[in-house]
Amino acid sequence: MVYVFLADGFEELEAIAPIDVMRRAGLEVVTVGVGKESVHSSHGVVIKADITDSQVKLDGSVQAVMLPGGMPGTRNLDASPAVHSALDFCAGNGLLITAICAAPSVLGKKGLLSGREAICFPGFEQLLTGARISEKYVVADGNFITARGAGVAVDFGLKIVEKLCGSEKSAEIRAAIQCER
Repeated sequence: MVYVFLADGFEELEAIAPIDVMRRAGLEVVTVGVGKESVHSSHGVVIKADITDSQVKLDGSVQAVMLPGGMPGTRNLDASPAVHSALDFCAGNGLLITAICAAPSVLGKKGLLSGREAICFPGFEQLLTGARISEKYVVADGNFITARGAGVAVDFGLKIVEKLCGSEKSAEIRAAIQCER
């Protein structure tokens, strides 16, 4: 199961595109509303999450956590004890942790990216404590995937699928959705 945390002010493209790609791959994706079920995106789109953060179960069924960016969504994710618990659980168990746009800053502030190659939305690099800042748009390093922003949301989702389901499945979905490489 992949938990996708949605906090008020999230960037909808950075959340929905990867969710779609992961579900096409057959992954169980659960959207998590931080603090409430209906979450407002940074552009006023209201999304009804599958569960709230109080319903998250950190157990053997968890494969990954995904954090979309956006403002003030990233700040709201960073303020959530449930998000930090999920990140700690995944980090402690070697599970996949993914973040896009400004959200890699949440990982950086926790020191999770130290010594790793990572990327974020331009201007947030100073918050990626100890990371080697990449020039790539989507970066995988160990059990971490980071990405620059909304424009690479599909590639971000495909990289998550590659890590969890293999490169063949990722390539199959890329072809099916007519996404150029």
